[in-house]
Amino acid sequence: MARSVRWVTGAKTQWTIHGEQLVDENRHIRLSTADVELPDGTRFTQYVARMPRCAMTLVFNDQQQVLLMYRHRFIIDQWVWELPGGYVDGVEDIAAAAAREVEEETGWRPRSMEHLATFQPAIGSVDQPQQVYLARGADRTDTAPDVNEAEKLDWFTLPEAATMIERGEIVGAATVVAVYRALTLAP
Repeated sequence: MARSVRWVTGAKTQWTIHGEQLVDENRHIRLSTADVELPDGTRFTQYVARMPRCAMTLVFNDQQQVLLMYRHRFIIDQWVWELPGGYVDGVEDIAAAAAREVEEETGWRPRSMEHLATFQPAIGSVDQPQQVYLARGADRTDTAPDVNEAEKLDWFTLPEAATMIERGEIVGAATVVAVYRALTLAP
């Protein structure tokens, strides 16, 4: 049986927030509960996490391979491949933060930075803008990669990275978004 959906045109219905109460806060997260009312009058409490902006970089080398880091993510208890990246510090330029993270985590310095995508990974309960940059080329530095960031680093072609997503070896939203977005770019 087909289900009909009625769209109201010209009218926007917004949720009403009747208050928000702080649960906990530190420099990486602000956790609160919000008393929310839907347009039909239904009310409920929603957890809200507000986190700083993050910047990641998809680095292409001269052979058009992507630099990925292999690391353990304890929250999901899984070893995964992902892009270098991290929090933007205060009023730091976002592209500069993305480049800084690449160098700190991998020992490679991007030659250029261009915006690739901006997204919110869990828009229903987490406010954490994430910006992904594309670096075309990188140079090895004297900086040793941070041992706390990754078990190993390696370069992969975009099709290899896409296959890694299919196999569940890449699961982080930023890396998935970046790989699929990069596949749409002209060579």
